Amino acid sequence: MNFGPLTEVGDAHAIMERAHEVGINFFDTANGYGRQIYPGRTEEIIGEWFAKDAKNREKTVLATKVYGDMGQDWPNTSRLSALNIRRALDASLKRLQTDYVDLYQFHHVDRNTPWEEIWQAMEVAVQQGKVLYAGSSNFAGWHIAQAQEAAAKRNFNGLVSEQSLYNLIQRDVERELLPAAQAYGLGVIPWSPLHGGLLGGVIRKENEGVRRLEGRSKETLEKLRPQIEQYEAFADELGHEPGELALAWLLHQPAVTGPIVGPRTMEQLESAVRAVDIKLDEKSLTRLDEIFPGYKTAPEDYAW
Repeated sequence: MNFGPLTEVGDAHAIMERAHEVGINFFDTANGYGRQIYPGRTEEIIGEWFAKDAKNREKTVLATKVYGDMGQDWPNTSRLSALNIRRALDASLKRLQTDYVDLYQFHHVDRNTPWEEIWQAMEVAVQQGKVLYAGSSNFAGWHIAQAQEAAAKRNFNGLVSEQSLYNLIQRDVERELLPAAQAYGLGVIPWSPLHGGLLGGVIRKENEGVRRLEGRSKETLEKLRPQIEQYEAFADELGHEPGELALAWLLHQPAVTGPIVGPRTMEQLESAVRAVDIKLDEKSLTRLDEIFPGYKTAPEDYAW
């Protein structure tokens, strides 16, 4: 989502090329990304890279999303109606310069469109060869149950993945979302694994004058400062960069397939890749739980 607004085209293409070099083949985007320039610009940048060399697309597991308003402010130009799914998918394929998407994700639950309509639209897209798999993002556990049960009645695959906000600071999904995903066999691909940079060594960067937070991020830092200070000290003790430790922790969670790293720069990509080689023992995982306590599965988390 940084491609376009924060990362210029040449750098974005170089980051994707480097990702392939190190073995990263799953690229996630959304139809609305690039909104600061105009909605869809990020997809265009990826499409321009695909157009450079057919192998770029062939080697990529491509995921995009549908739901958000694309600036038209008109009925059926957002969310998950059958008409919007059809139109939004065709528009994404055009911007991405490809004839199919590997994973088409619902960017948010749509409480006003019945699952029968959503799945009928996705069945058509799959039959047309425009989509291989469907995924969700920002769903609750019971939304996944609803979606999967409705799909099962239609003898349809349903969802194969869920993209949730999940990191050491924000662990609410441990109560119900992760158990639901595991029960239904969905892969979990967390977004914001560094919680907006708060797990990326923010206090050290602040002290060095490299970064200054404002607004909500600053308020959150002040609220969590004691925990984040402990966290950064523990990362130093282990000999890891804080951001790399946060990614490694996610990779140690049994429900997680892999976090969405969202690099803005080549340096950030290289740092993310190093997290793959970090092995955390039980003592280290327990210490991280002490700094940022998690949750038990419901109902044991609040009852028995």
